Amino acid sequence: MGEFELIRRFFSGAPARRARLGIGDDCALLADVPAGECLAVSTDLLVAGRHFFPDVDPESLGWKSLAVNLSDLAAMGATPIGFTLALALPALDERWLAGFSAGLLALAARHDCELVGGDTTRGPLTVGITVFGHVPPAQALRRDRGLPGDDLWVSGPLGAAAFAVAERLDGRPLPDGHPARVRLERPGPRLRLGRALLGRAHAAIDLSDGLWGDLAHLCARSGTGARVDWTAVPVSPSLAGLPPARRRALALAGGDDYELLFSAPPEARAAIAALAGDGAAPTRIGSLVDAPGIRLIDGDGATIDTDELRAFDHFR
Repeated sequence: MGEFELIRRFFSGAPARRARLGIGDDCALLADVPAGECLAVSTDLLVAGRHFFPDVDPESLGWKSLAVNLSDLAAMGATPIGFTLALALPALDERWLAGFSAGLLALAARHDCELVGGDTTRGPLTVGITVFGHVPPAQALRRDRGLPGDDLWVSGPLGAAAFAVAERLDGRPLPDGHPARVRLERPGPRLRLGRALLGRAHAAIDLSDGLWGDLAHLCARSGTGARVDWTAVPVSPSLAGLPPARRRALALAGGDDYELLFSAPPEARAAIAALAGDGAAPTRIGSLVDAPGIRLIDGDGATIDTDELRAFDHFR
């Protein structure tokens, strides 16, 4: 089996639907976005041993490879259109490819996001996806639109994926089907919630590198600080029973949650709370403030030391 047979067997076959021209040519041709909206584009690169364990179930890897990109669209409030796939493989393994493509295309079908092209080559296992969507530019949930006085919200419980990674690195891999392992390997992009936040929220970011680091990005772009109530942060039940400091570190700095962190005016509280469903459970955890810096407080309002909280960095 060569490159083009690989593409034909595992990644093509369905006719182009939303694209005017899909797989099989030098470029895909995407249909016009709705009048008054902009094209939203995001890309992610996943490298074996850096972003995923090399022996991960290929179907789960296919799912997650697209999920992390769709999560970026969700954080902008965008609606998916399609995506391209660049795949480097150390060898042609038909069983692996069947699983990978099944997971990838299952999530694509769930969110009506069409595979429109890409590339394959031999090399270290690497997955690169570029995703396309559309969003009204005036309502897009940009990171630079947070305002002092905004409430801070997170879309679901934190820390489970980081716990699954830590257990694997410590030689205690969680069994198949464990809730934390499912959260790591098959995250659910919050696309429905992201679209529902248009016109309600001001700014948003998806939580890929941990709440503490991603909140710092949002604050830096918006020119604000933040106050976070640790007692309000929704922590995954998978972390129950862990020492308090480790529980806090996994929930706030562990990464791989792919929930949405967003800011919204206080008058939107009731409307946002009503958006729970489809896996999302918006929880208010603090607010944006005028003063620079991020402060974590306990139930009595005292500051909690956060010196040990470090966001994931691809070059460390």
